[in-house]
Amino acid sequence: MSINVRSRHLEGAEVAWFAPLCNGDDEFLSRHDFRYKSNWSNTSNVLLTADRLGYRNILCPSSYQVGQDVWTFGSAVAPLTQQINILTAIRCGELHPPMLARSIATLDHILRGRLTINIISSNMPGEELESAARYQRSREVIEILKQCWTQGHIDFKGEFYNIQLPTTDPVKPYQQNGGPLLYFGGYSPPGVDLCAEHCDVYLMWPETEDKLQQLMQNMSDKAANYGREVDFGLRVHVIVRETEVEARAAARRLMTYVDDQRGEEIRLRAQDGKSYGVSRQTAVREQADDEGFVEDHLWTGIGRARSGCGAAIVGDPDQVLAKIQRYMDMGIRAFILSGYPHLDECNLFGRYVLPRIKTFSMPVVQGRQPVGMPGTPLGAGERG
Repeated sequence: MSINVRSRHLEGAEVAWFAPLCNGDDEFLSRHDFRYKSNWSNTSNVLLTADRLGYRNILCPSSYQVGQDVWTFGSAVAPLTQQINILTAIRCGELHPPMLARSIATLDHILRGRLTINIISSNMPGEELESAARYQRSREVIEILKQCWTQGHIDFKGEFYNIQLPTTDPVKPYQQNGGPLLYFGGYSPPGVDLCAEHCDVYLMWPETEDKLQQLMQNMSDKAANYGREVDFGLRVHVIVRETEVEARAAARRLMTYVDDQRGEEIRLRAQDGKSYGVSRQTAVREQADDEGFVEDHLWTGIGRARSGCGAAIVGDPDQVLAKIQRYMDMGIRAFILSGYPHLDECNLFGRYVLPRIKTFSMPVVQGRQPVGMPGTPLGAGERG
C-alpha cells in the first residue's frame, strides 16, 4: 500500500526551529552553563533569530520544570515577530477547554493567523493517569476546540467534560476553515488513533528510514479509516559544519561531559522518560555503530543525555541537505530542528542549508489563514 500524504503535491517543506523554554540549552550536554539558561532574553533571541533567518515555524515546548510558561512567553514574543509561525505545546487538561480556546483565539489574533498547536497528552505534574485515559482526555479537548472553531455553540458530553455553552463568539480564532492546525507526536495505539482521527501533522522522532516509513504507513492506514489524510513531520537535531570532519568533531565535543549514569537519571526524571517513544529512541541508539551512527549522517549520541528526541543529522551542508531531501522524498513535509547551543546552531543551519530548501507555511498552504481580517469578535466582527 502507498503512504498517503496530505501535502505530497507541494514542493519543499515547513522548516521549523526549537525555542528552549524548558531549560534545555547548553554548549555541552550534561553541563549546565548560566549563559544558556531559559530566560526571556535568551529564548526570545533564539526565536527572533529564527524568524529573521527565514524559518517558518518554531516549537515552544511545555513541561513542569525550570523554565518559562509557553502561553506567557508566546504572547510576549508574538508582536515582535515578522513571518514565523509559533507552535505552542498545550498539555491537554491544564486549562478548562473553553478558556483554552479563548487563549488560543487571543494569541492567534496577535499573530494574525500564525499560531499552530502541538497536542501533548502527558500527565499533569503529580498525576498518574493511564495512557488510554490521557488520550481520551486529549480527544475530548480537541473535539471541544473543533466545536469552538466550526460552529456557533458548544454541546459536549464525555468522560472528562460536560459542557454546554450557547455561543462560541468569545473563542473564535483568526484562522478559518477549521482553526489552527494540530501537530501531534505519539506511538501508542490510542495516540496513533487520536492523531489519525483529529490531527493534521504527525510528528516523529528520528529513526532509520525504514522504521520511519513503517510509522508513516501505519498512520496513513489509520487516517484512511477516518476518511482523512495527514502530513508527516520529523523532530530531529542537526549539527552542520563546513566539512564532515568538523561536524563529527562538533558532535564529539558536545558529549565531552556526558556520563551515561547521569544521562539515565535525566531521562528517567523527564515526564516522558518511560514512554514508548523514548524506548524506541533507546532501541535506535543500541543499533548504532561505535561512533553512534545508526545510518549515514544520523547520529544517536544526544539520546545518551536527553529524554525525547535523541538523534541528530550530522555532516557538511551538502550531506545535511541530501539527508533532508531523502526525508522529503519519503513524504515528510515538516521539520522541527534544533541544536546546541540553539542560537549558534540556528545560525549555522540558517547560513549553510536553509536558503537551499524551498519552504512554506503549513497554515497558508492548508488554507487556514484568511486573506484579510476575519469577521471574528477579536477581528473585524461585532464586539458582541
